Amino acid sequence: MMSSRTITPKRSAAALAAMCTAALLTVTPASAAPADLGSKINGNAVNRHLIALQRIADQNGGNRASGLPGYEASVDYVAGKLRNAGFDVTTPEFTYQAYYLDSFNLAVAGQPVEGDALEYSPATPKGGITAPLAVAPVDDTPGCEATDYDGADITGKVVLIQRGACTFAQKAQVAGERGAAGAIIYNNADGPLNGTLGDPEAAKIPTAGVTKQVGEALAGQAGAEVKLDVQARLETVTTRNVIAQTRTGRADNVVLAGAHLDSVPEGPGINDNGTGSAGILETALRLGGSPKVNNAVRFAFWGAEESGLVGSTKYVQSLSFEQQLDIALYLNFDMIGSPNAGYFAYDGDDSDGVGAGPGPQGSGQIEQDLVNAMAAQGIEVEGDDFDGRSDYGEFIAVGIPAGGLNTGVEELKSEAQAAKWGGTAGVAFDPNYHSAKDNLANVDWVALERNAKALANVVEGYAQSTEAVNGMQTRAQRAQLRAVQAPMLAQAHAAPAKTKSGHHNVA
Repeated sequence: MMSSRTITPKRSAAALAAMCTAALLTVTPASAAPADLGSKINGNAVNRHLIALQRIADQNGGNRASGLPGYEASVDYVAGKLRNAGFDVTTPEFTYQAYYLDSFNLAVAGQPVEGDALEYSPATPKGGITAPLAVAPVDDTPGCEATDYDGADITGKVVLIQRGACTFAQKAQVAGERGAAGAIIYNNADGPLNGTLGDPEAAKIPTAGVTKQVGEALAGQAGAEVKLDVQARLETVTTRNVIAQTRTGRADNVVLAGAHLDSVPEGPGINDNGTGSAGILETALRLGGSPKVNNAVRFAFWGAEESGLVGSTKYVQSLSFEQQLDIALYLNFDMIGSPNAGYFAYDGDDSDGVGAGPGPQGSGQIEQDLVNAMAAQGIEVEGDDFDGRSDYGEFIAVGIPAGGLNTGVEELKSEAQAAKWGGTAGVAFDPNYHSAKDNLANVDWVALERNAKALANVVEGYAQSTEAVNGMQTRAQRAQLRAVQAPMLAQAHAAPAKTKSGHHNVA
């Protein structure tokens, strides 16, 4: 079980009143926070944390993946900095099933095909499977319903399915239930398909991912012989989150800012997500452990995000309902220094009308505050859908207002975006995503500093007041609001969530 700071969930009215009185008496701050925290954020100081994370990776096999020494060293670095700054710091442990891909091979009609196994894909028998290729029809929901295969016999075949509309896991599950021996999912946009089936229980048949170009070429080869060989294993891993909270401010209306600290095993993870971690770490250090604030501020550095948002999900699930109510809002920062940077804020009110729908009540205000913080630096921000690709997922699921900034992942920058922000059109925001090249040499330092300043100013603002976001002064009022929202949010965000990073469970 994950350990955490505990608050007894069942309290008498008298005990609660006594605790609130005690909290008011102990909130007296020891030092004042800067009047404009963002102005105190220096890009060189943020970069120093990235240098530390790069050196940690270099000394530990080239990565900082959860369950491996580079991640443990990253935890020690961050926790040490925060303790020295006077924060109340814990490093709660949790366990999960880590996926290790030992080998992957795919060939069609005797020709090797470039691709990769989706994370959590079941292993094939030794030597792989050999079967004919079937092609799922392309419509608005390709491969998402059993009726997509009406009139087609896919029993014992490997099915080619276009990405889109539902999760990779659902596509593979539907194909498996109709008798398919395996699946190949191809991208519906240019660039690699960095996919996951979400978790071991959702993985039903061996599943590969390929690019749009490869998939479109394979679509004309129905009936060709497919050889798919996936050798993979699961291992139980124990790892940690880092949780740090100010010693001042209301503990029943906490401002929580988080970023995942782990990298993928393939590289040091400096943009993904050293940048987000460095940004909130420097914000915490500038704020200090005992600032003059009305609301306590909690900083979280998540583990095992790349394995399916595991650290943040387990953390939220470890909290009682009362402890969840203590969290006023959650701010997520995942990749804020992409080398071909864009500028995005999560679309909290669903004003763009794209994807999963709005976040919990108050998320739209968070979006606007982040947009304003970037506009103050002359940057026009675009919306980004709450598509389940980062650590906000479980917070949204329990009704906590959420928002955040990012600078783009593997999608290609458009001509209009390049004209607005600079950079190169037709190239991914981060061409080094999930690779060994995601290193210190490939970070947009200007974008990193801009985002770090914006996040610091927004965190500081909420540390003084969250009234515009939640407008609630009592737990009872927040509980009532979240109870009303819960069914709507569950429907809007019904697809299993998985990160941008590790991240493509959503098709």
